[in-house]
Amino acid sequence: MKHLTTEELEAALDHLRQAPKDDGVVHLIVRRPDVDQREVLDEAELDETVGLVGDTWHVRGSKRTPDGSPHPDMQINIMNSRVTALVAQEKERWPLAGDQLYIDMDLSKENLPAGSRIAVGSAVLEVSPLPHTGCHKFVSRFGLEAMQFVNSDLGKQMCLRGINARVVQGGTVKIGQTAKKI
Repeated sequence: MKHLTTEELEAALDHLRQAPKDDGVVHLIVRRPDVDQREVLDEAELDETVGLVGDTWHVRGSKRTPDGSPHPDMQINIMNSRVTALVAQEKERWPLAGDQLYIDMDLSKENLPAGSRIAVGSAVLEVSPLPHTGCHKFVSRFGLEAMQFVNSDLGKQMCLRGINARVVQGGTVKIGQTAKKI
């Protein structure tokens, strides 16, 4: 697959900026049962302790915790579905981004600063202050220019790579449901 150039990515900025600010739609739910494995789900349970039930977040270590345990503020990774559609180019490639929830919503720091809450289905998530920047896998799947685009100054302000969140109220989330800023 051909990766998009910086010019092609930047040409989509107006479309990305038009994402809903208060009420978005859940377009994809992905569980990661093991390294490099993805399961696309129609619905999922979000839990305060384990995050997305069946996902491996709760057994993965983190360099950001003193004891190497999973970081509680990185339970759930959310990506704007418009950005995912842009960099992945094909819907079948969306899960490669590695996030769990893909929502058509403005995830920018201005719209959803750390501490903001999002009701998704019957669950409630709280936006983490920890940035979501991606990794070498993002580069191999979508290209260096895509990584530079999402991690540019503007990309970081808009949280184009996505956001980290933690579950503050467990519940069920389904494809097509509204994600509401509360």
